Amino acid sequence: MADIHSFGVDPVSCHAFNKDRSQVAVALNGNDVAIYAKDQVGWKASPIQTLTKHDLRVTSIDWAPKSNRIVTCSADRNGYVWNWDGKTWEPVLVHLRINRAATYVRWSPRENKFAVGSGAKLVSVCYIDDANNWWLSKHIKKPLQSTVSCLDWHPNNVLLATGSTDFRTRVFSAYIKEIEDKPEPTPWGARMPLGQLMAEFPSGGWVHGVSFSPDGNRVAWVSHDSSIAVASAGGDKVASLSLSGLPLLKCLWLSPLKVVAAGYDCCPLLFEVNDNALTFVTSLDKQKKTEAGGNVSAMRKFRDMDKLSLDSGTAGPDIGTVMTTIHQNTISSVTVHSNQGDKVSKFATSGVDSKLIVWDVKALEASLGSVRLH
Repeated sequence: MADIHSFGVDPVSCHAFNKDRSQVAVALNGNDVAIYAKDQVGWKASPIQTLTKHDLRVTSIDWAPKSNRIVTCSADRNGYVWNWDGKTWEPVLVHLRINRAATYVRWSPRENKFAVGSGAKLVSVCYIDDANNWWLSKHIKKPLQSTVSCLDWHPNNVLLATGSTDFRTRVFSAYIKEIEDKPEPTPWGARMPLGQLMAEFPSGGWVHGVSFSPDGNRVAWVSHDSSIAVASAGGDKVASLSLSGLPLLKCLWLSPLKVVAAGYDCCPLLFEVNDNALTFVTSLDKQKKTEAGGNVSAMRKFRDMDKLSLDSGTAGPDIGTVMTTIHQNTISSVTVHSNQGDKVSKFATSGVDSKLIVWDVKALEASLGSVRLH
């Protein structure tokens, strides 16, 4: 059902796979990026390469499958594009032109540009100038009011969804006329100069994760008020679902109608979109209840009461029951491992417990019985 690997004790801030999934780049809550190779039983114990250029904590990584380039960004306000020369990874500095930390980076589907969110209330859209062989950046600013915490590219390589701490999810045009042909009209709109706001949706809290559906006609996001929401192109209605647990941090479409999301509750959750409704389907990690041995400490009792939103009158005797999941701490990243057409066959999660887990969708369906993940 799941391929589990641990990188020790340091939290995994983010990860990214290469094209054939034989290597993975991980940031272990520090300044460096370690690249691990696959062996017969899992990932090798020691990294085969270490990317060392950033001065502060690496916040995001993305690995372009076709061009085999890695892009990283950091709290030091810099971005680097790493090129493989056959022996080592050579870094190229990208001037993002920001005065706050870079928070999130993703390559576009055609890999001719990438976008970087930041605490400077803007998005840097970066592309290479072939004549001078350097990376240039253009900014998307208005109407962003706060830190851009996450982003995702539309399949058409032009539109960009962003989530920010001003309680808004937005869809922008990230069209770069210097390197692209004029884009075709989409359900999100026809006029698409750089920075054009195509749609804006309110949220009940900081937006932690955002994701376009495989056809690009829907966008899903998760926010700090423990909710998940989905909106369709060309409409102003938002299908939202509030959860009783802790906030989700990342979301990912498994198919055109199924979304998986995970966060502080340490467990991937499955949701389904039907017309204008969003419903919870199931937890993808079979949790087992185990009784806590002996008396439950006051700290543990109040922690569990806070997690379950209980007061002293409703806590009851079951407050001593603890839940066990494969992830033992917050899931901080959810990425696609492999696809079959417009459906995800495997996805990967990493978290504060230093684990990287690859989930097999078919195996999950077999373990869940009648539940279908696609």
